[in-house]
Amino acid sequence: MTAGPLLWSPPHDVLDRSRIGDYLRWLARRRGLSFDGYAELWHWSVTDLDGFWSSLWEYFEVTPTTPATAFVDAPAMPDVQWFPGARLNYAERVLSMPGVAGSTPMVFGHSQTREPLVLTADELRDQVARARHGLSGLGVGRGDRVAAYLPNIPEALVLLLACASLGAVFSSCAPEFGARSVRDRWRQIAPKVLVTVTGYRSGDRLVDRAPEVAEIRAALPSLTHTVTVPYAGSGVDSALSWNDLLAETDGPAFEPVDFSHPLYVLYSSGTTGLPKPIVHGHGGILLEHLKMLALHHDLGPGDRFLWFTTTGWMMWNYLVSGLAVGSALVLFDGNPAHPDFSAPWRLAAESGTTYFGTSAPYLMACRKAGLSPWRDLDLSRLRGVGSTGAPLPAEGFRWVYEASADSKAAPPMLTSLSGGTDVCTGFVGGVPLLPVVEGEISCRCLGARIEAYDPAGRPVTGRTGELVVTRPMPSMPVALWGDTDGSRRHASYFERFPGVWHHGDWISVTDRGTCVISGRSDATLKRGGVRLGTAEFYAVVEDVDEVADSLVVHVEGTQVGADKLMLFVELRGESALDAPLRERINRALRTALSEHHVPDHIVQVPAVPRTLSGKKLEVPVKRILAGAEPERVVARGALADPGSLRAFEDAAVRYRTRHRPQSSAEPSRGTE
Repeated sequence: MTAGPLLWSPPHDVLDRSRIGDYLRWLARRRGLSFDGYAELWHWSVTDLDGFWSSLWEYFEVTPTTPATAFVDAPAMPDVQWFPGARLNYAERVLSMPGVAGSTPMVFGHSQTREPLVLTADELRDQVARARHGLSGLGVGRGDRVAAYLPNIPEALVLLLACASLGAVFSSCAPEFGARSVRDRWRQIAPKVLVTVTGYRSGDRLVDRAPEVAEIRAALPSLTHTVTVPYAGSGVDSALSWNDLLAETDGPAFEPVDFSHPLYVLYSSGTTGLPKPIVHGHGGILLEHLKMLALHHDLGPGDRFLWFTTTGWMMWNYLVSGLAVGSALVLFDGNPAHPDFSAPWRLAAESGTTYFGTSAPYLMACRKAGLSPWRDLDLSRLRGVGSTGAPLPAEGFRWVYEASADSKAAPPMLTSLSGGTDVCTGFVGGVPLLPVVEGEISCRCLGARIEAYDPAGRPVTGRTGELVVTRPMPSMPVALWGDTDGSRRHASYFERFPGVWHHGDWISVTDRGTCVISGRSDATLKRGGVRLGTAEFYAVVEDVDEVADSLVVHVEGTQVGADKLMLFVELRGESALDAPLRERINRALRTALSEHHVPDHIVQVPAVPRTLSGKKLEVPVKRILAGAEPERVVARGALADPGSLRAFEDAAVRYRTRHRPQSSAEPSRGTE
């Protein structure tokens, strides 16, 4: 693969000014190790598991109450025990906030529902101690589950840390989730306590969630108490207020737990069945996040870390761990497009954010809207920009550096991060030691032995293959909740390639060590024997001015005729899918990609269906078009816009009825 344009290069003194430079000096001083560049460091990190992970344990001064008897007791997956015998507590290490004075503001809570809220390090510790005391008074202890139906507000952060301090298990759903989606998740873990809001504002719209809260409570017989956070909306019968929960304290305390003791339960998207309840442990999450946030994102004391996320996305859990490296957190709850797409950038400027993370679709929307945040705002403190949630096209890379050229400050290091809820981290991303090349992810992350496998399970370089992890990582799931014999975990990750983690993404690893993610492997397009990734498809289609969003699926079967490539487009403003626009889309695909990429049908839809974390529903849409009942393949409550599926259901009915593509004259919700 030919390298694209170079967009950013490490400063000449990067080893002196970065945290990974300090780590390298520590390795030389304490371990007698030196490396000729990042590639050598990465290779050591994925071959000497004991050496690498124990070095992080020491470098970040993780001090367990009981030391480990080993670092890794078996180097092969899936049966790996990390740091057996060690007892520690995630919340204790996070709240230590190294290098931070007690009076330092460490949590900045911004929302469209109430006035900003700021907590110093000492105030945060006090609130966590109070919440711990209150939860203990409700009978919550080690192993009990606490459910949070909360936005991205300081109370959610306090609750997670209070649960962790008790050895209780935390689980959150954003209040945007519908009652059915929440029920499908929490029935699996049987929570003891629910902490909730009953409403929030999204832009200038008040969203009442009292009916959903009532339905959730009724669906969870395991609940013994409900706690309400005063935010917006009405009260809840027989509920304790958040202020009452925090009324008393007996000071901070932390329950020592095993390295693999459950910290929180995250969930797969739930768009194609019952969500997987993914259990993450105290030690694995702590060690992985220390590595990523300090060494890859270069975060530390004095930084302010903002990642636009909700509590229903793993990036919120990732954000929380910023405290563990001494960075202050900037939390935001609201509509990022209100009153326009500049809102998160304005927050970054006003809060003095030094690292701003968001999603690839948001960056592409900013590009499409013609924003110039560095020109219009003071982003002089911004050193890093992160993108995840979907592959970032080359045009997104280019936009960040073209836009930041308007700043007098040095351009930011852009990190395109790809990983997943299953590991609550990124497998591939950026690092201060390496340049940023347009359209390419800079590196495989330390400790993550990522390879591209061909169908026979052989590693390939410079060609697209299945993303696999061939050596274990400590943040791989401790378990799936309720999977007592491990069979569901094995089927989810290790069935395709025995002893190797199969992630479900297409990846290409270049001979330079950079990576390109091409989309989900289960959403692959295949035409004329050529395998096509969806990411490159979207980059071309959504570069057409009139196209706001798009979704492409390859449907095989008699319901729609054999081998049909179908493109659905959401258009901007009053644009219509007329013949000239169809031809421009087809010509763009034919020119930029190949004849194989030209769709058989282009259909206009009011909206492209996405999950609440912004992922397109390629596989569920493909199954609906092939004849599956929508309610069997999609949980609507997990969608950002539950009504967005309607046009696809109509298309499926038309095609199944007529066994051929609909004529352009037939009216429908979607225009073909």
